[in-house]
Parts: sequence; structure tokens; C-alpha cells
Amino acid sequence: MQQNWRSKLGIAAALGVGFLIWRSQRQRRANVVSMGSYGKILRTPESRFANLPGYPFAPHYVEVDGLRMHYVDEGPRTGEIVLMLHGEPSWSYLYRKMIPLFTAAGYRALAPDLIGFGKSDKLAEKRAYTYQRHVDWMWAWLQALDLHNITLVCQDWGSLLGLRLVAEHPERFARVVVANGALPTGDQELPSAFKTWLAFSQQVPVLPIGRIIQTGTQHPVDKAVLAAYNAPFPSEAYKAGARIFPTLAPITPDNPAAPANRRAWEALARFDKPFLTAFSDGDPIMRGGERIFQQRVPGAHDQAHTTIRGAGHFLQEDQGEELARVTLEFMAANPQREHVRASP
Repeated sequence: MQQNWRSKLGIAAALGVGFLIWRSQRQRRANVVSMGSYGKILRTPESRFANLPGYPFAPHYVEVDGLRMHYVDEGPRTGEIVLMLHGEPSWSYLYRKMIPLFTAAGYRALAPDLIGFGKSDKLAEKRAYTYQRHVDWMWAWLQALDLHNITLVCQDWGSLLGLRLVAEHPERFARVVVANGALPTGDQELPSAFKTWLAFSQQVPVLPIGRIIQTGTQHPVDKAVLAAYNAPFPSEAYKAGARIFPTLAPITPDNPAAPANRRAWEALARFDKPFLTAFSDGDPIMRGGERIFQQRVPGAHDQAHTTIRGAGHFLQEDQGEELARVTLEFMAANPQREHVRASP
């Protein structure tokens, strides 16, 4: 994973071939289900999700802020909750290898699709998406399901959102596992790999979702699996959320989200519940990011932090079963505290 992401993605070829695809896709009619306060609301046709490999889970939906949000909900309703948050540009499909292991161990496994991704509604306008709105949508979803005693597993943007929730509502969470994640404030130097990714995501005419997933893994991904990652996006019209996500991360100190993330770090510096890092050995963007959590979060002290071998940025795709095993061992080694309220 040392090679430059720009060369790996073949940005020059993508710009040329992608333009032709983009021009044809512009003519496709998107499935507009309504007009809301955020403009056009798109919904991916259910037929796009038929017979996805390794994803037999029944769909569940809840409305947040006038938008339909999808989530996977497997396992006993009385079991301890494992909440898995995906990032960019994936969806709950990323956790398909992990969900069965959690349910087999007696846990309730929840994996929502962020607004703009997966089976959740998608806003047509990029400007309709903000970091704070994503936090608010996730908090509304968590409240709608009245979740407590949560063990959070988060990666990529799942950590940018999930850790904000942990910081702002620590009473809801029992444990945290961060895997290839971060909580940037704009005060740190960016890895060159992220700068390359940011430029690519904003310049390429057609955002190649499946190819991005393949580039972020260390093992070949089956074509049917790549098609499943592409499934939520019938055309470029559905990708506004995926397009804008890289620009929403606080990469400068004056970013609108920077103050809230700084406050979140202040709260995490007081978070003494069990906190584990499980980063991979092949992620050029997040490499080394685990150290700040190990140093600054009290709950991370004396935990069995680990490195997932043979995995890239999307370690759930490369080594999902191993990440699930690490999480299960962490949960067993850190039983819930007796005073924590049981989830209904």
C-alpha cells in the first residue's frame, strides 16, 4: 500500500473514460420520491439490492428529519448491542462478514446506512450535506431506536460520526472499537494519501465506488461483491453524499466542524469506559492514527490494542471475521458495568 493512490486509481484514465459515462448517465432519470427541505430526495430502487452475495438481512427503516434511513437489525432484541458504522463510500454491506459472528455470540447487531448511502434516502444536492447534519441524523436514529449499552465499532467516517456521539452522549455507550478511524480537528498535518484521495474524489467525472473499495483492500474482491458496493448508486445523481464527504472532514483549523470536534476530544479525554483500537497494517491514510486514541482516551489504557494483519483501509472486507473476533474478545474481557441501563 505504499504506492501512490493517484496511480493506483488510474486517475488519468478515469477522467477520460469517466467523462463519457458521466455524460450518458446525466440523461438517466433518478428516482425522486419527494421534495423536502433539503431539495430532491432520491431513493435507490429495491431491485438494485436483489440477491446480493452474503447479505441476506431483512431491511428495517426509520424516518429521521423527513428522510428514510435503513439499518440492519439482527440477533436477539434483548442482547447487548453492537453498533457498526460504515464510512465513505461504503454501506452496511461492509459489515456482512461480521454481523453473523456477533449474532451467533448472542449479541444484537445493528448496522445503519448513513443518509446518502446504501438503502437510505439520498439528497440530490451536495450542499444539503454537512458534517453536523450527519451527526444529527445519526443521533435521531439512535434516539428513535432508544439504544443504550452500545458497543460501537466504527471505521472511516463511521468514526468521525460515531465518536462525536460517544463524546456528546457517553451515557449511551458501554465500549468503543475504532478501526482505521479518526476524529480530525484541522490542527494536524494531512497524510499525502488523503490529499490525493480528496483531489481524485472531486475531479473524477464518475466516482467509481467499486474500484475505490478494491483499491482500499489488500485482496482481490469478487466482481459480484464490487457490484454490491455499486448497487446503491444507479447513476451519478445518487452520489452527491459520497462526492461531498471527503470535503466535509475538518482539514483546516477554521473548518465549521473543527470547534465541535475539539470539544469532542475534550470529552474523550474523560471517557473511561473500555476503548480499543484495531487498525490494519495496510492503510496509507489512517496508519499511525491509533496512537492518539491510546494516549488521550483514559478507557484505552491497559487494553489489548491490536493490528489487523493483511488488511487495507476497508479491513472489514479484507479481514472482517478477524475484526469481529477481536471485538468479541474485547467485549468478553470488559464486561458491562452493572449500573449501565439495559436496552429495551
